[in-house]
Parts: sequence; C-alpha cells; structure tokens
Amino acid sequence: MTSTQIAVASIIVIALVAAAILVFMRSRTKKLRARFGPEYNRAVEETGSRYRGEAKLEGLERRVKRYPLRALSSADRDRFQQSWRTIQATFVDDPDRALTDADQLLGTVMSSRGYPLSDFEHRAAELSVDHATVVEHYRAGHEIETRHALGKATTEELRQGMIHYRVLFEELMEEPEPLRARAAGRS
Repeated sequence: MTSTQIAVASIIVIALVAAAILVFMRSRTKKLRARFGPEYNRAVEETGSRYRGEAKLEGLERRVKRYPLRALSSADRDRFQQSWRTIQATFVDDPDRALTDADQLLGTVMSSRGYPLSDFEHRAAELSVDHATVVEHYRAGHEIETRHALGKATTEELRQGMIHYRVLFEELMEEPEPLRARAAGRS
C-alpha cells in the first residue's frame, strides 16, 4: 500500500468513526428528550452543555433504577384518594392549609411508592425519570407553595397550585410504567 492509499484509508476510517459517533449522540439525545421532556432542557441549561446535561440525566436514570419503586396497595390508594378528597374540600374554607396539606400528601405518596426522602430538587429530578409529563406541574405547584410559605401567594395562585398538584397526584395513583413493564416481563 502506498502512503497515499494509507492516508485515504485513514481519512475514511476517521470519517466513519465520526459518523458513528454523530449517529450515537443524536440517538442518545432523541431518547433522552423523549424520556425526560421539559426536564431535558432544564438539565442542559443547568449544566451549561448538552453533553453534561445528558450525562446527568443518564446518571439519574441509573440511580432511580436502583430504587425499590412499587405500586401502591389498594388500601394505600384508597386512603390517599380519600385524603385528597378531604384536602380539596378543605380548600373552600382554608386554601392556605389545603395547599400545605396537598404538598405533604404528595410527599407521603412518593415515599410510599419508594422514592427516598430528599430535598425538593432531588425529588423532582427523580420523579422526572418515570413521570416526565407531570413533573413540571410538581415544580409549578411547589413554587406556589414556596410563595405561600412567604405569605406572597394569592388565593387564585393557591387554587392554581392545587390544580398542579392534582395532576401529579393522579399520575402517582396509577401504576408506574416501569413496574408495568417489569410485571409484563415476568409473565
């Protein structure tokens, strides 16, 4: 082989490797965007780069996969749904307490599902792995709850917070997709 042939072959190999890497990266990005929804953009923005944001999300996926996530028992589901109805009824007379109680109930439901106790940011990130479509509601409701704790939320904002929390609550009452997939794999 001549030096020209070796140079051309080297360029072709380098081009093929670069193309393979590009295809892999695009596939990775597409998968993570689909899985995490708005949380994908949040991770990229927080880390300052697509590569670091995607690495963060993949690490989050691996971490949550190790959690003993579980479906709620029928008794727990009934108890939580009754609690939610009580909280919603309380809103009419005491919207301040209702939003605080809703926030606490969501924490209890998440713990019962197997999510570890942690600060809000960690919990929201962990929820995004299996509940990407509703985690923005959790963030919005929590923002209102935070404003409420500072005495800066209006009754209308408290109502909006309850709506955001209800979306997450309803999602958490369902059996999580990963558990359905695991159960189907055992059948």
